[in-house]
Amino acid sequence: MFRIMFVCHGNICRSPMAEAIFRYIASDSYSVSSAGVSSEESGNDIYPPAKRVLKKNSIPFSSHRAHKITDADFASSDLIVALDSHNLRALRNRFGNSDKIIMLNDKDVDDPWYTDDFDTAYAEIYSGCAKLLENLKLIVAED
Repeated sequence: MFRIMFVCHGNICRSPMAEAIFRYIASDSYSVSSAGVSSEESGNDIYPPAKRVLKKNSIPFSSHRAHKITDADFASSDLIVALDSHNLRALRNRFGNSDKIIMLNDKDVDDPWYTDDFDTAYAEIYSGCAKLLENLKLIVAED
């Protein structure tokens, strides 16, 4: 099964939202997880406003424990999807310029922890996840 990991800074807002959204729209076709580039939120659940926007949009999610991406996470993932350019740089600094590290969108998904705009983050993540799923379907169809 193709394994995708979404990565943001602390793994409590954007990446768990992306994990839940992608899992919802892709059903059981992919193994989906998330992590952060920082350990400062390790062990924490999804941030409550992120949970609220997922609930408001009828996206199911489960309990979550934030963690920093590990070497094992990287090795076992087929695709690592960064939510912004800072996370992309952190991933490339740690793991090199691997082709399996990409950005979700053409521009950063601003961190709603700082902007307090969870609706915009949700919309940008949903749109990016939908495009990613379509691109992955095309790649799988070619194989």
